[in-house]
Amino acid sequence: MKSDIQIAQETPMEPIGKIVEKLGIRDDYVECYGKYKAKIDYNMLNEYAEKKDGKLILVTAINPTPAGEGKTTTTVGLGDALNLCGKKTVIALREPSLGPVFGVKGGAAGGGYAQVVPMEDINLHFTGDMHAIGAANNLLAAMLDNHIQQGNTLGIDPRRITWKRCVDMNDRQLRFIVDGLNGKANGTPREDGFDITVASEIMAILCLSQNITDLKEKLAKIVVGYTYQDKPVTAGDLKAQGAMAALLKDALKPNLVQTLAHNPAFIHGGPFANIAHGCNSIMATRTALKLGDYVVTEAGFGADLGAEKFLDIKCRISGLRPSVVVIVATVRALKYNGGVAKADLNQENLEALEKGLPNLLRHIENITQGFGLPAVVAINRFPTDTEAELEMVYNSCKKLGVNVALSEVWAKGGEGGIELAKEVMRLAEENENPTLNFTYNTEMSIKDKIAAVAKKIYRADGVDYSPQALKEIAQLEELGYGKLPVCIAKTQYSFSDDAKKLGAPVNFNITVAKVKVSAGAGFVVVLTGDIMTMPGLPKVPAAEKIDVDANGVISGLF
Repeated sequence: MKSDIQIAQETPMEPIGKIVEKLGIRDDYVECYGKYKAKIDYNMLNEYAEKKDGKLILVTAINPTPAGEGKTTTTVGLGDALNLCGKKTVIALREPSLGPVFGVKGGAAGGGYAQVVPMEDINLHFTGDMHAIGAANNLLAAMLDNHIQQGNTLGIDPRRITWKRCVDMNDRQLRFIVDGLNGKANGTPREDGFDITVASEIMAILCLSQNITDLKEKLAKIVVGYTYQDKPVTAGDLKAQGAMAALLKDALKPNLVQTLAHNPAFIHGGPFANIAHGCNSIMATRTALKLGDYVVTEAGFGADLGAEKFLDIKCRISGLRPSVVVIVATVRALKYNGGVAKADLNQENLEALEKGLPNLLRHIENITQGFGLPAVVAINRFPTDTEAELEMVYNSCKKLGVNVALSEVWAKGGEGGIELAKEVMRLAEENENPTLNFTYNTEMSIKDKIAAVAKKIYRADGVDYSPQALKEIAQLEELGYGKLPVCIAKTQYSFSDDAKKLGAPVNFNITVAKVKVSAGAGFVVVLTGDIMTMPGLPKVPAAEKIDVDANGVISGLF
């Protein structure tokens, strides 16, 4: 069987100019990055301001498992299928982080014959957005430490600095460090640390900004630490926002590439959904909506993380409303949730499937009954799936009023997603004026908003708080940050904050360890369980299998 990268390398791409022509974008809004990539100037949106938006389709999934679900593959394949059905469709995805690419996951550009290309570029340096975000993040860190070194007129307490440096790599060694050592000339010694770039607040700000002016205003609000008098210090206080915005000027422009079927795809921004809000940029989504009849986008990990944040944060900030939600699952992953070992997933096991199905059903209920959105379940079909297993999934979903469509886009590309595309079109046409029920009202207290997500989405009995978290919540509310949405950082593998609790766990509490404000991004970050903002590499990193030959051809990238 051919690997994803082999399929991508063997499929000829069209020059990016042809993709631009399909979308009808004027040349003066296009900045080409080689033959197959381009950035689209965000000023184009001013010209299209009066144009009616297309229909927004959100792709999410059950909780991820080692068995695989194929959310990005489904997103790409569905976009190709909708184009085959005569709907001008644009795909909007996040940029992969180098951390997972070289760590556990490998490449993240779809799979099989449902990929975005050039997949090597997309998975590696792409157009340099990640580097620009890292540079802006670290410029702010440098200006902060320099201010302390040069007299500290703001009275910043070095023990209460909250801003970290970042690097786009899984590097546990950098989680907690001490810097500024070896004498006065080399800075003020203090405890410090690194986040992975995709967890940086700069990434969240880039993805939630609606123009360059909005970007600068958000950057200025970033809280970097506190004074000796417990007052927050911002990037604006350090006069850093202008230089940071200059570094991000081009990164703010959405990136245009293509699918293997030569359909347009915007890939822009890459916040993780387990430690950030997990959606591509508002800028890319808005641009796509002006250019297509349909826009297919995805939110990271399961619907309890990415979709909840897409709906409660991104949609609240932007005013976007999805017409349909696609929930991706596999029979194999559902059996894994039912207790089957990964090695035994190819065998029919109706008992395990029945035990694992509640994970999917809970996600369906959250989307349809909680958020009030129409949904369809996309089953990524594997050759080992039996008719009896598929029928059980069909019947269970039918009881909740949701149809199931088989997806074979990995093997067949858009042709394998026609059934799914038809159901999406039917639901979208029935939902002409989409509405959305948020999980909470932002006027609620921080603790009440956390409890609302924990109880309504995760189905927890309640929330436990560390003494540190309680102190942080009280301080944030006193400083006026209590009315912001909450962005809960939690394991992606379970509805709970315990990765081992599979399926649809009950009788549990969520434990909040820390709470901090991302004032620039416009939300409060709530860290639960043992979640970390700097992952580590696994025992056998994916990087060990990646190579490049004498002709520059990359292998092993998924």
